[in-house]
Amino acid sequence: MSTKTPAAPAGQQAQQSSPRLPNPGTKRFFRTIEPYIWIAPSIILMAIFIVTPIIKVFQLSINKVTRAGKLKGFNNFENFTNVMKDPAFSLVLKNTILWTVAVVVISTLLGFILALLLNNQFKGRKVARAIVVFPWATTLVIQASAWKFIVDTDYGTLNTLLMELKLISAPINWTSSPTAWFAWEIACGIFVTIPFVCFCVLSGLQSIDNSYYEAATVDGAGYFQKLFSITLPLVKSSLTVSTVLNIIYVFNSFPIIWTMTKGDPANHTDTLVTYLYKLAFYNGKQGEASAVSVIGFLILLVCASVYMIYTLRKGDEDL
Repeated sequence: MSTKTPAAPAGQQAQQSSPRLPNPGTKRFFRTIEPYIWIAPSIILMAIFIVTPIIKVFQLSINKVTRAGKLKGFNNFENFTNVMKDPAFSLVLKNTILWTVAVVVISTLLGFILALLLNNQFKGRKVARAIVVFPWATTLVIQASAWKFIVDTDYGTLNTLLMELKLISAPINWTSSPTAWFAWEIACGIFVTIPFVCFCVLSGLQSIDNSYYEAATVDGAGYFQKLFSITLPLVKSSLTVSTVLNIIYVFNSFPIIWTMTKGDPANHTDTLVTYLYKLAFYNGKQGEASAVSVIGFLILLVCASVYMIYTLRKGDEDL
């Protein structure tokens, strides 16, 4: 004799067969943390390769350090005191300020002018833009080596060219003094920095709607009125970014000076970066080198912060 199981009610069957919906609170939570999951690898890499070395440098700067790099305990900021007492430090600091200001200011001015030219429509504009990129795409060591070869007294191409053009009758010593060497290093720094400024400004110029210029033309505005009333205010953000990055980049630039002069003679062409390199790896003074690095970091932090705050406040006032 067979028995039949009674069928479940229709509503109960539907309830058993329907899929279980996820909790809305769980979905909201995962949606909130999803961006942080994606950027977590970058944050971890930055912590390992950027933050950790910075902490290590600060630690070295306030401790007594052996030549082997072993910490011997807090030394009451003796590393900073020794650096400040070094007669070469004031010269190096002056060179660093001159190097940074000259390269950043002149390259920004020339890069801006070049960007205005490349923003115009003319035949061969793509080729011209490609040529401008070359100095930026080439490594700084190669650029510095080329400049060192160009200004060489005996076999430099500058003297050879001028003699071929009959402008000089005998080779000229273009690097007769530390000041002359430093001037050529600044020229090299300007040359390799111009493309970066140019393309930062060019990106800002291409984002400007042409209707602004058309309206200004209808109102009878001239070229310089358009430049100062339309172009400069609208590319200010691009100029701010390029200037801040250039200050950091040029201040910490090592290859040009090291390739051309290594800071010689007697620290007359040294900047803070080459000077601390010599302290750390030539003289074995890692604590003092770290102190110089911290001083450079603080100078950069103050300069970049002041510039950005001033620029942003001025921009808000203009609005």
